[in-house]
Amino acid sequence: MDCIAKHWDEEDTKGTHSCPQCRKAFRPRPVLEENFILADVLKELKETGFHATPADHCYAGPEDVACDLCTGRKLKAIKSCLFCLISYCEKHLQPHYDVASFRKHKLIEPSKNLQENVCSRHDEVMNMFCRTDQKCICYLCSVDDHKGHDVVCAAEERADKLKDLETSQQEIQQRIQDMEKDVKLLQQEMETINNTADNTVEDTDKVFTDLLFFVNRIRSDVKQQVRSNQENEVCQVKVLQEKLEQDVTELKRKDAELKQLSNTENDNQFLHNYLSLSAVGESTHSSTINIHPLSSCFENVIEAASKLRDKLHGILTDKAANLPLMIHDVYLLQTQPEPKTRAEFLKYACKMTLDPNTASTEVLLSKGNRKGKLLYRLQPYYPQSFHEWKQVMSREIEKL
Repeated sequence: MDCIAKHWDEEDTKGTHSCPQCRKAFRPRPVLEENFILADVLKELKETGFHATPADHCYAGPEDVACDLCTGRKLKAIKSCLFCLISYCEKHLQPHYDVASFRKHKLIEPSKNLQENVCSRHDEVMNMFCRTDQKCICYLCSVDDHKGHDVVCAAEERADKLKDLETSQQEIQQRIQDMEKDVKLLQQEMETINNTADNTVEDTDKVFTDLLFFVNRIRSDVKQQVRSNQENEVCQVKVLQEKLEQDVTELKRKDAELKQLSNTENDNQFLHNYLSLSAVGESTHSSTINIHPLSSCFENVIEAASKLRDKLHGILTDKAANLPLMIHDVYLLQTQPEPKTRAEFLKYACKMTLDPNTASTEVLLSKGNRKGKLLYRLQPYYPQSFHEWKQVMSREIEKL
């Protein structure tokens, strides 16, 4: 990881990053993640060693569930019985398969917490569930402390909870699919922004080449503004993409927890874990991403530069600083619903002071420069005034 990071740090100035092995180029720089499967394999090999004998794997270690019937060095338990409240190795478990009276016993994966299934008051197996108090109880509790409560068997309650669990899993999986689609859409949008910006820079370079010395400074300004806009927009997309990827990772983790819970065979353990499981939150993510294309904005740059080239010395001498670079702020991604009511719009209201030096000759500002209105008579002209558009710039913005 350190080697690849150092290699890509050296390539940051190029704008693209190549794989040291296959030489494939990436733009922007991809995020590397750990290979969890390989890491787990290596971790297990380090812990168990490379030369463990097969026989050693049969005996119970500190982290294993040992067979309760083995004497001397105990073997690993392969099943636990909720009826007997005992864990069995393969040898001692065999009667549960051979003897008819044992076949009705409930066998689960080895568990060290079998006593948690026993009622501390009546010393009976808790195979009932009180919906009123939301807890596991034994049959004696159901006729004693929980008399008159809504009591069902634990297996029935588990079945109901599994239905809720499946619904939650389906919701999470659908949200994962929606977000993964949006991540792909964001990746495509970043490529579009980069390609459009590159083409714009190339076209404006061809126009400015004809202007020689007079447009060298202006060409630099245009290129800088295009690149700045490109960087800002890519940054916006990248931030949201990373947020969505984090949300997808969190939802996948949640989905794994739900899957693990649904596979729990111990009814009581399942219900205990289910009650402590946090509910799936409402999604704040909208699967619809509103993207306004940047192509028209960049085309305006080329068009404005072409007009400037045609007017040449006459315009450049007096008005070169007013080259209308039409690169506006573009609100690419709306993860929240767009405002529709007056109250929702007013949350974004600002108090502005307008700059009279930039006002068009057909725009009259109010006292205090807070408002502007169109006029049919011309106002005083300033070097920074808009000359083709009936506009005025804001000098100060104060959040309400």
